[in-house]
Amino acid sequence: MAKPRVFISSTYYDLKNLRADLDRFIREQGYEAILNEHGNIPYGSEKKLEEYCYKEIELCDILVSIIGGRFGNESSNKKYSISQQELKAAIELNKPIYIFIEKNVLAELKTFEKNRDNEHIKYASVDDKRIYQFIEEVQSLPVGNPIAPFETASDITIYLKEQWAGLFQRLLQESSRQMEVRLIEDMKEMITTLKQMVTFLSSEKRKGDHTVLDILLSNHPIFKQIKTSLSIPYRVFFTNLEEFCSWIQQRSFTQEDHEPMDDDDLFYIWNNTHNDIITTIKISKSVFEENGKLKIFTPEEWNETLVEIFKEEQETEPLYIDDAPF
Repeated sequence: MAKPRVFISSTYYDLKNLRADLDRFIREQGYEAILNEHGNIPYGSEKKLEEYCYKEIELCDILVSIIGGRFGNESSNKKYSISQQELKAAIELNKPIYIFIEKNVLAELKTFEKNRDNEHIKYASVDDKRIYQFIEEVQSLPVGNPIAPFETASDITIYLKEQWAGLFQRLLQESSRQMEVRLIEDMKEMITTLKQMVTFLSSEKRKGDHTVLDILLSNHPIFKQIKTSLSIPYRVFFTNLEEFCSWIQQRSFTQEDHEPMDDDDLFYIWNNTHNDIITTIKISKSVFEENGKLKIFTPEEWNETLVEIFKEEQETEPLYIDDAPF
């Protein structure tokens, strides 16, 4: 099973006991610790030895950088030590990085900032002021990497344990969100497919395919509009005007008669009175064929003004004094 590879970067002789403690801690977490003194870095003969350290960082998942009071061996770039160049390599590769600075070194940083141009001052916590120059460079990076002070290995292990637990929890959340994103993408694809099917069915309807007509009829937009407007809990379905009249009469609606030249002559009208509330249903006659058969409409073709459903209070005669029974 693959394990996260954690590269420990620091000077060796002054921090070898701390490196040993970190090695043990990392292995206890089930990870693989990469340390130069354990032969974890394969060296070749084609390049300088330090180049193989930087190359190994490419194969690691996390870098732990520990900055103490010793500068260590210079790199081929005289401005930086090898351990500093390791940190710079991890930054360039955008690796997760955890930086720990010895408390005494960090406390004396303010003294360096006030005596930056003083070439004669000697610092108690570091053997080379380039350490402070590098710390300032790291602190000024546009992309933040966690920097924490330490006195003992325990300070580092406690910090790493909390950080890695938080990282694992975030990965779990992102994994869950990825499932949600995939579900949304699947739904989008289904909607696109359904739209394509509607377009296809609309074109096929005009060719008179009976199977397609049956599908469109069973999903006629009028059924949903009537069901929603009347708050009907079950499915609404009819195929012609006669079936609708029979169904609506069962719900105590009566069909309204009107003069042939009335404005409502373009509509079939039904009324229902209950508790002084009149419910009116108006359905355009254009929804039905001349023989009363329900016309096929796709969702794109349907217009909700073809069906009107509204409620109003019934007007009652006022009670006059002469009509009173006393």
